[in-house]
Amino acid sequence: QVQLVESGGGLVQAGGSLRLSCAASGRPSRSYGTGWFRQVPGKEREFVAAISWSGGSTVYADSVKGRFTISRDNAKDTVYLQMNSLKREDTAVYYCAADYRRFWVVTTTPDYDYWGQGTQVTVSS
Repeated sequence: QVQLVESGGGLVQAGGSLRLSCAASGRPSRSYGTGWFRQVPGKEREFVAAISWSGGSTVYADSVKGRFTISRDNAKDTVYLQMNSLKREDTAVYYCAADYRRFWVVTTTPDYDYWGQGTQVTVSS
């Protein structure tokens, strides 16, 4: 059973930075794409960024493009989300997810097979 564990969330002032990590364990010996999503109470979980197994393909939501960077270290089974120039509207619980079915990047929640428990990011003004 694959397990994903997010870390790195916290409280930061607007304009600041945070780096989230998503560590995978128990995975089958095959490649997987990884996505980051976020959710605020009362709203649907929304796509933030995704990266292919090779790292050669990345996709970002328009709302974070130019501010967030997704990357991965397959030797450590870890995917990162570097978040710069944070805004109050970035406040949410951030989740990482793994897709073992495709070689291309996907952006919708049903496409992902495994999810982490989430990490809270709070941006204050």
